Amino acid sequence: MVLRIVKYGDPVLETAAAEVTRFGSLELRQLVDNMFDTMYANKGIGLAAPQVAVSERLAVIDPSAGEDPSAKLVLINPRILVKEGTQIGEEGCLSIPGFREDVRRALRVRLRAQNVDGEFFETEGAELLARAMQHELDHLNGVLFLSHLSPLKRDLIRRKIRKLAKAGDW
Repeated sequence: MVLRIVKYGDPVLETAAAEVTRFGSLELRQLVDNMFDTMYANKGIGLAAPQVAVSERLAVIDPSAGEDPSAKLVLINPRILVKEGTQIGEEGCLSIPGFREDVRRALRVRLRAQNVDGEFFETEGAELLARAMQHELDHLNGVLFLSHLSPLKRDLIRRKIRKLAKAGDW
């Protein structure tokens, strides 16, 4: 089922999410499935639970955009262990549609998370996957990619969003 994605301006997007404590439940599995459906329907490669108005530390990522089922990644209560290198690349956000900007991120990351059954695992990513991991973990901490932009660029985007909202297009 495709869920509604909340847009910039909704307080859930700028609030740190709570730890997930209910593992193995049908409800959690359904939320994960719905988040993948929502992400694919909106042509994204990552989606954090706060983006669908669920303030929990859960994110789904698929850098293949649905092309490779083995690329699907579910991260529950993730923590970055190691960051290495630097990359600069264009990012967008399903909660801030229509805006894309270059963002500086680590080139490689290693993180520890839990799966839907509560089992801990470690995984790593480089380049696009590392970027997606960092972007989604930011969401879980109540941080939007706008925070990584210069004050000028951030202000310009906020002004454009206010105009869109005033016109009823946001």
